Amino acid sequence: MRTERKLTRLDRVFARLDREPERPAHIDVPRMSRHRVVLFASTLAFYAAIVWAVVITSWLVRLDWQVMFFRPYQQWPEIHAFLDYYVVLGQRGPTAVMIAAWLGWRSWRQHTLRPLLTLGASLLLLNLTVGAAKLSMGRLGPHYATSVGSNEMWLGGDIFPSGHTANAVVTWGILAYLASTPRARRWLSAVSAVVSLGVGLTTVYLGTHWLSDVVLGWAAGLLILLALPWFEPLIARAETVVFDLRDAWRARRRGTAPAAPAPVPTAAPAADAAAEQEPVVREPVAASRPPRVQGYLAPGPHLTRSERTPVTPVGSRRPPQSDRVTRGTASARPLAGG
Repeated sequence: MRTERKLTRLDRVFARLDREPERPAHIDVPRMSRHRVVLFASTLAFYAAIVWAVVITSWLVRLDWQVMFFRPYQQWPEIHAFLDYYVVLGQRGPTAVMIAAWLGWRSWRQHTLRPLLTLGASLLLLNLTVGAAKLSMGRLGPHYATSVGSNEMWLGGDIFPSGHTANAVVTWGILAYLASTPRARRWLSAVSAVVSLGVGLTTVYLGTHWLSDVVLGWAAGLLILLALPWFEPLIARAETVVFDLRDAWRARRRGTAPAAPAPVPTAAPAADAAAEQEPVVREPVAASRPPRVQGYLAPGPHLTRSERTPVTPVGSRRPPQSDRVTRGTASARPLAGG
């Protein structure tokens, strides 16, 4: 008796990967709900409060200096080597390559460009908003501080807010944003929160950022993730344009023009109305092969084979024989020996 082999989990994974890629019928696109708008407004207010607290050199700036003088990298030197590699999870280049590779494979499997376009839109927003804030406020880092207790603002620096922290929030949070199931979204949200929290605290440990830089970086990254639903119509329009260009390029490569729209019928003039009602006689269409040449038909009544006059064909090499007579008639010449 033949028994079927029980599929392992690895077999099921490879069977799923070998399936023909199909575009999902319903893609869960987050919308800008009222709850999300409230979160966005609250995060924006928190962002403005952090900036204001640093500008007026409040208690937050004094906390920054206390943490800097504590020098965590000297307190726990045994984890310094590990955190030097861990902070790479917040660098834009490596993380963007890793996330783009995963989302590119997912785009190919699902026949949609939305994951890659969403990642591109989020990174563009990150560069514009965080970059503009860095350059406009110009805060110096702990290693380049000039005066103890000052906020170090507008001195030509570029660390406020923390780019590592904001990049970690966006690049790892985009996986949760694009998750296809609620369960996957919850797990990925927790993973991205832990990674971004660890990256921010690692920069404080290494002494490259103030604590307030990291807090503002968390808020900046969260603002981008919360604002992405406002850009979903633009992302969908960009995907349509890209697919239309691809179809036109394929048609041009095959040498076939795209199908033209059907002409709209117009009303016929009154003078041609009677002519259109007459029956149209269709003439037979000539065949593609040349017509056959009809055989020679002798004029007059049809004669029997014995009554036909022999005819020498045109171009024959045989000389004409005038002495030949028709069968059934007497010979004009006497027989030999007669």
